[in-house]
Amino acid sequence: MSETVPDTPRFTGADVETVETEVLQDGFFSLECRHFKHRRFDGSISPVLTREVHVRHDAVGIILYDPARDAVVLVEQCRAGALNDPVTPWLIEPVAGLVDKDESLEDVARREAEEEAGCSVSEVIRLYSYYPSPGACTERVTLFCALIDSAPIGGVHGLADEGEDIQVHVIAFPAAWEMMMAGRLNNAMAIIGMQWLSRERASLRARS
Repeated sequence: MSETVPDTPRFTGADVETVETEVLQDGFFSLECRHFKHRRFDGSISPVLTREVHVRHDAVGIILYDPARDAVVLVEQCRAGALNDPVTPWLIEPVAGLVDKDESLEDVARREAEEEAGCSVSEVIRLYSYYPSPGACTERVTLFCALIDSAPIGGVHGLADEGEDIQVHVIAFPAAWEMMMAGRLNNAMAIIGMQWLSRERASLRARS
């Protein structure tokens, strides 16, 4: 029998007790060992659990879509986390970047579009916020879409002082979809963004 999940969560942060937090690595990203216990579904309290957690800044991604050409702008770069990928560590993804404390999510999306794709963006449409790997990482990603003119977009971009070498691709949506189905777009942000775009693409083209 199916059930309805309540709108209000049964548990909150008040149902978790942090016993100790050890900082194992403190750099651009941090690694913590967290000792905690939490209330269980039967009302009891769990034993102390120990988990290593990757502490990251939150991130923003932006789907750059050209409704007139029915094309999506994606970027390609070498990714440290994919160095052992059996095909290639160069991933094709939406424009994305980390959130600084003094920037709004929307401003981060606009800044990254300019830095990574040479694309000026004004209006942004907020899609989803999600945790890519909540079992081991604090990062929360917020995904946006922006309607753009892809005609002048292309080339290699990125910030030299951050070692970025980013190739921009303007890809017809049907071709990008085929890439996703074939496993060529193999990161969560691209898959989530493409799924949303497949549903909303007709309405986006109608409003342009």
